[in-house]
Amino acid sequence: MAAKKRKEIIYTILILFSILVVSMPVILSIIISTQTPVQVYSSPPRLTPSNHFANYPAAWKSVALGRMMINSTIVAAAVTAGKIIMGLLAAFAFTHFEFRGKNFLFFVVLVTLLLPIPVRIVALFAITSSFHWIDTFWGLIVPFLASATATFLLIQRFKMVPSELLDAAKVDGCSPMRYLFQILLPLSKNTIGALIVIQFIYIWNQYLWPLMATNSKEMRVVQIGVKMLINAEAMNNWGVIMAGVVITMLPPLLVFFIMQESFMKGFALASEK
Repeated sequence: MAAKKRKEIIYTILILFSILVVSMPVILSIIISTQTPVQVYSSPPRLTPSNHFANYPAAWKSVALGRMMINSTIVAAAVTAGKIIMGLLAAFAFTHFEFRGKNFLFFVVLVTLLLPIPVRIVALFAITSSFHWIDTFWGLIVPFLASATATFLLIQRFKMVPSELLDAAKVDGCSPMRYLFQILLPLSKNTIGALIVIQFIYIWNQYLWPLMATNSKEMRVVQIGVKMLINAEAMNNWGVIMAGVVITMLPPLLVFFIMQESFMKGFALASEK
């Protein structure tokens, strides 16, 4: 009993410490975003919010943050939808059809997980430029429509669906695409919900590729906007900068809160029935 009690205390401390580490940057950003420059640089530092909310309209207007929010929302939503659709179709093909080279193709899909954007960014830029997609939504969206992560997770989910369902569907004359969208899709809604959160936040936080693929202010995205905001605030007005950071956090947080139940259940594949 003593060992069990000690373990519970240790787990409780670790959980509280993890929550503190994860939430502290967000809390500090919100606090600083409501302070004047004098309050930000005060000593000892002020750790309570102030009432200087003028930082938010200043951040919004300083670098046309509204336009960048629209751009990021369009790109993140389009890429997320494309990745889910492509992942569903690819996973369905790998799990329900037999064709030559299937194992090799699946290996190639997994290998792409080992190639981060910086490794392939030069070739990606050359291809995108040859299509004249630089500084367009096409250049921000199309190169990321396929996802090895989505394909892999959906393959694991589809493999857990009893094969008797497919046999029964065939007996009833159900076509493969109808089986996918009317049976597999509802059974995989939690996995899809988790993927929506992951992919949306991943695309929303992209910086390097949008920096290379866009030239005009009209096509910039929020992560570049935050960097521009830091450069624009020559006097290091961190209240305005943190206000911009807080604004850019809202859409991903909204997506997470909407999909949080699916996100939590999406990785507990063994518990879904």
